[in-house]
Amino acid sequence: MTPGGVNSPVRAFRSVGGTPRFIASARGAYLTDADGQTYIDYIGSWGPMILGHDHPAVREAIAGALGSGTSFGAPNAREVELAELVTRLTGAERVRFVSSGTEATMSALRLARGFTGRKYILKFRGNYHGHADGLLVEAGSGLMTNAGELGAAAPSSAGVPEEYAALTLVSEYNDPAALDALMAERGHEIAAVIFEPVVGNAGVLIPTPEFLTALHRVKAAGAVLIADEVMTGFRLSLNGATGLLGLSPDLTCWGKIIGGGLPVGAYGGRAEIMDYVSPQGPVYQAGTLSGNPLAMAAGLATLGALEADPDLYLRLDAYTAALGEGLVNEAQAAGVPLSVNRVGSMLTAFFQDAPHGSVCNYADAARSDTRAFAAWFQTMLARGVYWAPSQFESIFTGAAHTDTELNATLDAARAAFGALPGGTL
Repeated sequence: MTPGGVNSPVRAFRSVGGTPRFIASARGAYLTDADGQTYIDYIGSWGPMILGHDHPAVREAIAGALGSGTSFGAPNAREVELAELVTRLTGAERVRFVSSGTEATMSALRLARGFTGRKYILKFRGNYHGHADGLLVEAGSGLMTNAGELGAAAPSSAGVPEEYAALTLVSEYNDPAALDALMAERGHEIAAVIFEPVVGNAGVLIPTPEFLTALHRVKAAGAVLIADEVMTGFRLSLNGATGLLGLSPDLTCWGKIIGGGLPVGAYGGRAEIMDYVSPQGPVYQAGTLSGNPLAMAAGLATLGALEADPDLYLRLDAYTAALGEGLVNEAQAAGVPLSVNRVGSMLTAFFQDAPHGSVCNYADAARSDTRAFAAWFQTMLARGVYWAPSQFESIFTGAAHTDTELNATLDAARAAFGALPGGTL
């Protein structure tokens, strides 16, 4: 039927072994599989379920929109309302809705090329920006390959022509000197520099202030700076990582939360650049389901709930901090090397002996003991905790997680660490 029995690779549990769980329902902080087993969920549909599954306001908004039809292929009031809300919260001057994060980043890069008249783009090793051909180069989540010379790149997937991959240059995340050197050599050719403000697909990687400063220097060469906030947008603050870290990108890509769990994406930013998008400008981009009324309704309800509860981010930060500290303590007690990276409600526990917060790039992350993680994951799953089924992914906490879930998670973690031999496997 479907390749590998799934519709997205990580769901197949290939990196952790065992049988993937087919989910029948979800509510609050919990998933229930087809066999009736219930799990504390730390995936949250890979980020958008910040309010918890089946949130009443979101469910009611979708039901209300459903009564008017599922798709129009024409403008509707909700897309205008959501655009007004997104631009007000983020400071973007224009926004265009699409149907996925991949479509958002792909469209933003085409726009940057059209605006600058240049053809090269620059990304960072281990950053994942969706599965468009030009972005499947040195991507995260197990797709990494090694590049040799400065800026050299290789496709991370079969089916991506080497000639197309050659238009994507690669630098090291959190290496300002490497970025400056590449820009000095090739900056006049580069249309856009795209980056994850906080990386989530090589595990959580936290940018240094020096790296963020270097990122903003690329503008001096005429490159468009694009922040990929498909994962972090509205999750780390009401203005995403951009607001949390004080960034000033030219364009930003969003997804996940702005559809309240329904398929959605968006890109936006400076009016000068966004006005190049068709029908106002010469850069073509279209989509029948862009601005879909159901996704717009869910997004309005989700962002409205977030705006009405500004303390939520503080509560998520406190919960996730307690989770990270608890994992470290349990690992130490069991003699298992563990290093935790965390920003707000995003966290990765790297199975390696490194100071906490010191895993800074993909090479650091790749030193993790994936066999130890896989064994730990399976014990957690057997004890009712659904962790991300990859060492190189972020987990996400949400408003529905309480002390009850925290205590149950740490109890399961204690047993899972205890089941591992001291040290690495």
